[in-house]
Order: sequence, then C-alpha cells, then structure tokens
Amino acid sequence: MITNRQLILPYAAPYLAYVGIAALLSEMLTADYNYLLRLLVVSALLCWAWRWYCPLRGPKSPLISVLVGAGAGVVGLMLWIGLLSPFVTPGDTPPWSTQAFVLRLLSAGLLVPIFEELMMRGFVFRLAWQWDQARTNQDADPLHLALDQRSINTVAPGSWSWVAVGLSTLAFTSGHTLPEWPASIAYGLLMAFLWIYRKDLLTCIVAHGVTNIGLAWYVFATGNWQYW
Repeated sequence: MITNRQLILPYAAPYLAYVGIAALLSEMLTADYNYLLRLLVVSALLCWAWRWYCPLRGPKSPLISVLVGAGAGVVGLMLWIGLLSPFVTPGDTPPWSTQAFVLRLLSAGLLVPIFEELMMRGFVFRLAWQWDQARTNQDADPLHLALDQRSINTVAPGSWSWVAVGLSTLAFTSGHTLPEWPASIAYGLLMAFLWIYRKDLLTCIVAHGVTNIGLAWYVFATGNWQYW
C-alpha cells in the first residue's frame, strides 16, 4: 500500500507548481508566457503523477455526474460573483490581451479544476477524514496513523465528516486572496457537498470547470476584469 505520506508529492506537485510559477515568475514573464509555462509544466506533472491518483469516477452514472456538475457550476458562478462583488472595487483594471485571455481560459477551465479538485477533495478532504476517524477512535497518534498507515485511495466514495468538510474548505480558501475568502468558503462547501452527494470527483471537476469558464466569459463580456 502506498501511504498518504508517499502520496503528498504526486497530489501536491501540480498545485504547488501552478502557484509557484504564478508567484515567483510574475515579474519576469508576461501574463501570456506565464500561463503558457503553467499549462506545460502542470500538464507534464499531472501525466507523471496520474498513476497514483484516486479514480475520478464513482459508483453513480458518469453522465448524470457531468450534468449535475454543469448545473452546480452555474450555481457556483452565481455564488462567486455575488459574494465577491462587495469586495471588488469598480474601475481601472485593464483588459487582458487576446492571447493572454485564451491561455488563462484554457488554464482556468481545463487544468485548474483537475489538479485543484484532486488536491483539495481528492487528497486533503480524505486525509482529514481518515485523521478524524483515527481521532474519534482515540488512537494514540491519529496524525501518524493517517499519514503512515493509511491511503486516501482506499477511502470509500462519498465518505465524509464535518471535520473533513471544514479542513478541506479552509485549505481551499487559503489558496485565494483575502477578498475572495467569502466566495471561496461557499464554493469549497459546494464542492464538498457534490463529493458527498455524487460520491465522485468527476462532478466536482466539471462544476469547477464550468464556474471558471463562466467567470472568464463574464469578465470578457462585461469588462469587469477586476473579478478575474
């Protein structure tokens, strides 16, 4: 059995690479080259790590999961815009170039939903659930047990606890800017609900992709680039 400690790198590497390139190279590369580099590097890491990932599908119909995910993505888009709007300052955020917009759209719509849901609902949520189970069972060292004697890939689809919901939502929120926290908390809770309800990551990934693509087209159509 591959333990959770051994799985940290495969699950975290794409996420950390995406965030690292964005943060460390923002002053060195233009937006289009920055997103192109993220697309290439993160795609390569996902291909390398795929053998260690949990299944995206669950026990329910994949077609229904896609449809539910698409509908939830629209709901998530409305939640995001509505909860972010009080913290957005209208004004002078310049529009992106066409090339940068397309590259960011590809990244946000196709790449981010996969590695972020694998990391947050695939790894963090399940690890938190296993830690919570060990803690509830009064094991002597629940964190050690969860990391070194358990694998998140053995967790039954849809398994959950309030601790897992809370910790995964906090982890998801920490990857966003302070004005985005109310929206990201609500969105994290929505993704947790989809995992519990549909018992798969496919629904979460589709919903996340629909939300991100919808947000891109919203800012493009309205000129409200400050939302992006």
